[in-house]
Amino acid sequence: MSNPIISLNHIDVTFYQKKRTITAVKDVSITINRGDVYGIVGYSGAGKSTLVRVINLLQEPTSGSVIVNGETFFQADNDKNKKVRIKANDLRNRRRKIGMIFQHFNLLNERTVTENVAFALQHSKLTQDQKKLKVTELLKLVDLTDRAEQYPSQLSGGQKQRVAIARALANDPEILISDEATSALDPKTTNQILSLLKKLNEKLGLTIVLITHEMQAVKEIANKVAVMQNGEIIERGSLLDIFAQPTQQLTKEFIETATNIDKAIATISAQPLVKNLNDNELFIRLSYVGATTDEPLIAGLFRDFQVTANILYGNVEILQNTPVGSLLVILSGTDEQIKAATSTLADHHVEIEILKGGK
Repeated sequence: MSNPIISLNHIDVTFYQKKRTITAVKDVSITINRGDVYGIVGYSGAGKSTLVRVINLLQEPTSGSVIVNGETFFQADNDKNKKVRIKANDLRNRRRKIGMIFQHFNLLNERTVTENVAFALQHSKLTQDQKKLKVTELLKLVDLTDRAEQYPSQLSGGQKQRVAIARALANDPEILISDEATSALDPKTTNQILSLLKKLNEKLGLTIVLITHEMQAVKEIANKVAVMQNGEIIERGSLLDIFAQPTQQLTKEFIETATNIDKAIATISAQPLVKNLNDNELFIRLSYVGATTDEPLIAGLFRDFQVTANILYGNVEILQNTPVGSLLVILSGTDEQIKAATSTLADHHVEIEILKGGK
């Protein structure tokens, strides 16, 4: 049973600049359930950051409705030229339950780590002792206890982002928006920050909206995915569905980059073995999901069809506790044998893409 915490309905965001009209978000509807790690992926200019700024009304939509935690923040009926907006004071209070972290950390350089985190509590009703205890607990949560009295200039990029995360958690938010928060970090540090976000999701029940142009980040921690292009969501679904059966070309490109299959295909295609295929050979990609990966896919081809399979590359990943795999293979045999073999593979829900060979 779904339990929506964020509902964006028919959102448009239009900017007017002198003689130009720019529609950054076009009729986007999205529902994010409590406890989701919802990845919104797209290239720069896709509209994803504009869309998430609508959640806490840092960006007011031109039309549509914004409902957070069952409360209507904003609703516009353009036909009647009517807008309903949450009161400013109420919005300030609600925003404290929506934490945000960004690519460039936004720390106060003249304040220590402790003071940066405590800054988020300046309007809190906690006593000074309670605030001090709260900051101590937050720094422990993000593994920065030993950096408490250091300044941002003394920290690495990953440590700065941990401070930003601790600050974002200071008011016990139910939602955390991560807007390209790992884009400025190296791959190892990125994985550490993503692991921390996943831990916070599981430990605190935190709903995370992950904005990124890197499908790799989505693959690591998200359970739901939406792909944006030109202000619109072109594809959405569970992480497993998106990776197993992408329908849009842009989604396929993102996935190929995240799994490195594009590099593997390019590298192997340049090998003499593939460049000089015989007439009775086929260079193919096999993609499969779930139980299929437990079956001896390749072993039975020669036994049953006298088709020889030369595996040049293989990759299996576990997404949402389900194996998802790709193989790059050269099949050798007569046209009839290969046709029968690939037909059987298809019957076992293996997707076949012919990369070279065949008629």
